[in-house]
Amino acid sequence: MNLTDIHKIYFIGIGGIGMSALARYFHGHGAGVYGYDRTETDLTRALAAEGMHVHYDDDVRHIPEGVDLVVWTPAVPKDHSELNWFIERGYPVKKRSEVLGIISRGKRCVAVAGTHGKTTTSTMAAWLLRACGVDATAFLGGISANLGSNFVEGKSDWVVVEADEYDRSFLQLHPEIAVLNSLDPDHLDIYGSPEAVVESYKQFIRQIKPGGKLIYRYGLPLDDVAEELRASGRQVFTFGIDEGDYEAYNVRVENGQMAFGLKSGIVDWSELRLNYPGRHNVENAVAALAAALGAGAFTPEMPAALAAFSGVKRRFEFIVRRLDCVYVDDYAHHPTELRAVISAARMMFPEHKITGVFQPHLFTRTRDFADDFARALDMLDHCMLLPIYPARELPIEGVNAEMILQKMNLLHKKLVSKAELLTELQNNRPEILLTMGAGDIDTLIEPIKSILNSQS
Repeated sequence: MNLTDIHKIYFIGIGGIGMSALARYFHGHGAGVYGYDRTETDLTRALAAEGMHVHYDDDVRHIPEGVDLVVWTPAVPKDHSELNWFIERGYPVKKRSEVLGIISRGKRCVAVAGTHGKTTTSTMAAWLLRACGVDATAFLGGISANLGSNFVEGKSDWVVVEADEYDRSFLQLHPEIAVLNSLDPDHLDIYGSPEAVVESYKQFIRQIKPGGKLIYRYGLPLDDVAEELRASGRQVFTFGIDEGDYEAYNVRVENGQMAFGLKSGIVDWSELRLNYPGRHNVENAVAALAAALGAGAFTPEMPAALAAFSGVKRRFEFIVRRLDCVYVDDYAHHPTELRAVISAARMMFPEHKITGVFQPHLFTRTRDFADDFARALDMLDHCMLLPIYPARELPIEGVNAEMILQKMNLLHKKLVSKAELLTELQNNRPEILLTMGAGDIDTLIEPIKSILNSQS
């Protein structure tokens, strides 16, 4: 497919974070962009304000004539009438991952993969490259505070992409530099077993281009595939805290920032600063620094660029930050991510009680990880659980938020509706509040912020 031949493109699920980045790419290249999404959000409103055509009812009458390409996301149900209208009439229909693969194939690609940390690490890498002399294009899984978008176009031949393992999407990519943060089981509805998850990642790694680089977290079970890469002339580096080829050391909290040193075969910086809390974010930063160095960014400017990194929307995002009350929102939706967010909050605010609100995402994930969710949420002082956000799934009998609640040992825990949550927060202001989840819990951010600000 020749991308220059696409003059009119149609997105089914245009409001998704990955889909909207592609929409922005094609709009920036002069194509007419049209699309459907189920609900209006800040992101879909932004796309419309930028000149794209977005609607919210599944109705083929919205489809314009002369569509050259249809892009859809697997989050859209198979019985979607617009999707089927295009398929039945023989239009070229491609998944988001296929189109991203086509775009990145003609460029030098940094692909960031892993169960957790993809969005933060890829956003950091894109920011570091652009701040340090490499004008990279980036397709990100979140809105970068520094770049102001989930898509930015650069003039160099480098592109940074988030390599999504859902539906094996990342197998469409052939990166020059691959970063791998974590290998925890997830999406078992797709893969069937944790072993199949690891095998799929190994397949992704084997697609690194000749002469390319793998950068992975020290300790991941990848020794066999790492040896394969070395034998074929590709380079392999590990990273970690107090271990790895890129080694962070002396990690601590100082004046509300993460402070650490970093040493490798290339650099030894004793005093790096990161405005993003948690040991997991230090690991993400080390991975991003290694990727940026591997892509030829200017080394002397990196410490200042890292200190200037101001985060990603919905990744430990401070919504309210006062002496008497702190409210942080995070996209965490896997037990490991919950533990990381709660640990980061404890590290930043060791003297305060932490209240967490969690909206489980997907029936299958809740079923597969209920015990792990319960253990992670037990790290809180108070917990309120919202009902499961189903996304693309139909209910599974016996699987609900109460399943997690019953497994928790925490004394202060309860199930709440969204309305009950707001009432609860009006009556009992928390010292530290975390909202966590990948569903529509983000629609509560502004109402919660208003409540907490009215109590100041």
